[in-house]
Amino acid sequence: MSKLDPVKVLGPDGAIARRLPSYEARPQQLKMAKAVAHAIESRSHLMVEAGTGVGKSFAYLVPAILTAAESTRKVVVSTHTISLQEQLLQKDLPFLRAVMPQEFTAVLVKGRGNYISLRRLDAALARAGATFQDPEEFDQLAQIRLWAGRTGDGTRSDLDLRPLPSVWEAIASENGNCLGKNCPRYKECFYFRARRRMWSANILVVNHALFMTDLALRGAGASLLPDYEVAIFDEAHTLEEVAGAHLGLKLTSGQVEYTLTRLYNDRLGKGLLVYHRLAEARDQAQRTRLVAREFFAGVADWQARHGAPNGRLRRPMGWPDTLAEELRKLSAAIGRGAEAIGEPEQRVELLAAQDRCDGLAASLDSWLGQEVADSVYWIEVEPAGRRVTLSCAPLDVGPTLRRELFERVPTCVLTSATLSVGTPPRFDYCKARLGLTACTTLQLGSPFDYSRQVEIHLPRNLPDPSEQADEYERQAIRAIPHYLEKTQGKAFVLFTSYRMMEAAVRALTPWFVRHNIALLAQSDGLPRAKMVEAFKADVNSVLFGAESFWQGVDIPGETLSNVIIVRLPFRVPSHPLLEARLEAIRQRGGNPFVEYQVPEAVLRLKQGFGRLIRSQADRGIVVILDPRLLTKTYGGTFLSSLPDCPRIVETIPLN
Repeated sequence: MSKLDPVKVLGPDGAIARRLPSYEARPQQLKMAKAVAHAIESRSHLMVEAGTGVGKSFAYLVPAILTAAESTRKVVVSTHTISLQEQLLQKDLPFLRAVMPQEFTAVLVKGRGNYISLRRLDAALARAGATFQDPEEFDQLAQIRLWAGRTGDGTRSDLDLRPLPSVWEAIASENGNCLGKNCPRYKECFYFRARRRMWSANILVVNHALFMTDLALRGAGASLLPDYEVAIFDEAHTLEEVAGAHLGLKLTSGQVEYTLTRLYNDRLGKGLLVYHRLAEARDQAQRTRLVAREFFAGVADWQARHGAPNGRLRRPMGWPDTLAEELRKLSAAIGRGAEAIGEPEQRVELLAAQDRCDGLAASLDSWLGQEVADSVYWIEVEPAGRRVTLSCAPLDVGPTLRRELFERVPTCVLTSATLSVGTPPRFDYCKARLGLTACTTLQLGSPFDYSRQVEIHLPRNLPDPSEQADEYERQAIRAIPHYLEKTQGKAFVLFTSYRMMEAAVRALTPWFVRHNIALLAQSDGLPRAKMVEAFKADVNSVLFGAESFWQGVDIPGETLSNVIIVRLPFRVPSHPLLEARLEAIRQRGGNPFVEYQVPEAVLRLKQGFGRLIRSQADRGIVVILDPRLLTKTYGGTFLSSLPDCPRIVETIPLN
């Protein structure tokens, strides 16, 4: 028998059953736990789609704990959302620690910028008058000074207030702005205390963004995390998107302006360079600011006159590298000024600023020269040129993940409720996108009785949105109230575009007024967490949400009894990165619609569908207004990917 025997914990006679008399072992959970244990023991990779209610976290945590407790192997558990991290750290791991005889330590690993630097806080307080001007900045500094004396972990999430960026960036722990063991506050340092806990822990809980940052650093010979032999990715359906963001490059006009203003605010005569009386560097900062504004205005003007509609650049444009040159001059001037300062604590702040200027110049050089092979480059310009963003992302993250992750780490487990497409389930799309060519796959249905808990409604008399877009939008908006009346509200209405959501809000507000039903619309700008709180508080309310509400929102109970999906979630193919990926498939003789667009949209549809049933007691309807499910050949792929439940194809009134 396997040394890693999860049945002893999760089985009908296991440790949990002995602790909880009402516990019922779930066959799907046991099957997943055994598969995870086997992958760890055989040093192989595993991809598991586990439906809602399987209990994925226990299924991978139990083998992870057994591994960590019985060997010196470290296990990294990576999630996408903060809510899942909180569930693991505050609920699941403490419970398993209480019922399992194995001893283990688990820590949440956060990026360095989440920690306060006590030395930098002291320095910011000392020079506050020379670097800050807003009364709120001074007020926050005073509050943070008191908080720093009583906080347990010294991270931003422990703060009762949301610090202004200017305040937090002046006091946050930074790699290039650290004296290490020479720091007078080293023994009290929250970041190094957390590092010591991380190095001694068995299980490290991180988010995908931190994991990918570490992976990029490893490619350059550095790292944030200690070496590990097992990596478990929950919410793995988001992995490609996060990897693309962190393995690429993004430089904004706002970043440059902000960096320069911290050094020298020409309007107020304040800043780090003023405080240290570095006149040469101050004057160079002002020259750099003028060149930066001219550069980004020139980019915005070129894009408006000559650029592709989606901002994509297919070759280097040969623009003069004037801004990078001025940033390097500023870096050199700061360096000369730092040499004249004998106090290490004062000098390190300037050296960190010098590194930032060099980093911005290097990023600009790389973007202008399109130096990263097999990448996509594009420009984004906000209205009136208020903000210009220069972006670059890998065309395909698969080769990097295969080289830096799957070929280096003995066991990687990827799990989510949405990884397969069609029936029988196929994992080809996710495997190909992530570069995971060789792995075991396992598809586990949900223990929920969808045939009893859900009805899918499919109206058949709406226009085709790909052929009659405007008419479809008008008719689909008219159809929404018909389905809201079935549940007296209590609904999520999921849109694929803010523009259509705003049109629906305008058209349907009178209906909501007549029926006295509260409407919460994401297009109104309320933060997602506040919208969820308000939705839960009013049992009959209706929430209009876009992309962020299709996943990661968990609302069990009667409050959410209806999910209306307005349109199949195909991404707009004109986005530069998607456009390039579809071109690459076409160039090698593939069919981009079948190979990429349909599977991606299927997984997003499954995420939206999954918002409805979160417990055995939940009941409700899922409405998909898009008639292409019934009229297009690919509609069968979408429908066969959803749980087996009653489907009502109907003609609805649209007057």
